[in-house]
Amino acid sequence: MDLAARIARFRAVAEEWLRGLYHGMFTHPAYETIEKEAEDLEDEFMLACFPDAFGIPSPISYYTAELLPHLTDEYEAWQRRMWDRDSLVERKGQQYHF
Repeated sequence: MDLAARIARFRAVAEEWLRGLYHGMFTHPAYETIEKEAEDLEDEFMLACFPDAFGIPSPISYYTAELLPHLTDEYEAWQRRMWDRDSLVERKGQQYHF
């Protein structure tokens, strides 16, 4: 293996390592934060549309019931997620404690 091949091999390994470092330090935490915020917004929307699922009476439920056939898959996942969560305050508090 000559010197040019060694340099090319080192450069390829270094580029791969630097891409992994960049992804691990900057990109991945950003995606994770964005996904959590999107999930929280979806939870808030579903709670505003279907408060009856948790025993909160709301006159708007009569009108939002029309959305239920379109949101069936999301509704089941949301309801399961909300019942499994310890509390919303704990979830929001996790973003400030590492």
